[in-house]
Amino acid sequence: MKEKEIKQKVREGYAKVVKENSSCCCGPASSCCGSVSATDISKNLGYTDKDLSSIPEGSNLGLGCGNPLALASLKKGETVLDLGSGAGFDCFLAANKVGESGKVIGVDMTPEMIQKATEKAKKNGYKNVEFKLGEIEQLPVADNSIDIIISNCVINLSPDKESVFKEAFRVLKPGGRVVVSDIVLLKELPKTIKDSAEAYVACISGAILKEEYLNHIKNAEFVDVKVLEETFFETEHTTDGFDGVKSIRVSGLKPIK
Repeated sequence: MKEKEIKQKVREGYAKVVKENSSCCCGPASSCCGSVSATDISKNLGYTDKDLSSIPEGSNLGLGCGNPLALASLKKGETVLDLGSGAGFDCFLAANKVGESGKVIGVDMTPEMIQKATEKAKKNGYKNVEFKLGEIEQLPVADNSIDIIISNCVINLSPDKESVFKEAFRVLKPGGRVVVSDIVLLKELPKTIKDSAEAYVACISGAILKEEYLNHIKNAEFVDVKVLEETFFETEHTTDGFDGVKSIRVSGLKPIK
């Protein structure tokens, strides 16, 4: 598939999630199409009952593959950027942590997601959260303006991951950090899965080899790049004999020059 076609398929897939209030895209295979609740999915990923009770109802769609906030060590007053913010789940959690003196920006390319997240923020009085329509390969964010970037199972959907990490580097302040949860491969995908639009939207076909993923971060000039956690990730394709998928939590720093 060409880049434009990939983005259109992903946009359509996530618009459908909003309209049907389902969790049929990223996430464990058992979560597909709502067979497990978004709450149960998030608990399995490490979110606590306190986390889930502190956010606007309906902002958790169960689409993640990890919990980047558990490893982000957010501080009061920090400015946070969420790449692929969806309905605002991680943004609202981050906003609670950075407080009124901090700020959270969510960027997503699906208009329906931005609309839903913005409505939730307004209805629930989140004045320190802003949602912007845009692509993570071309962020609508100023240079050197962000303390920390988070992302949860979204960068794998980008057909140009190199640009994503270069943009992340551009918008971070010197000394800023990135903490992401994502899907990577341990071996090459079979062609039947690689060419599947459905598997792309489900965060599989767009995933790349683990070392390639880490090299993209390093090539963007991040330092101290670490895999903080990793977990084998079962998908519906595991039944087809493919078991080379992992969920990883990765961090990196923008050096101070």
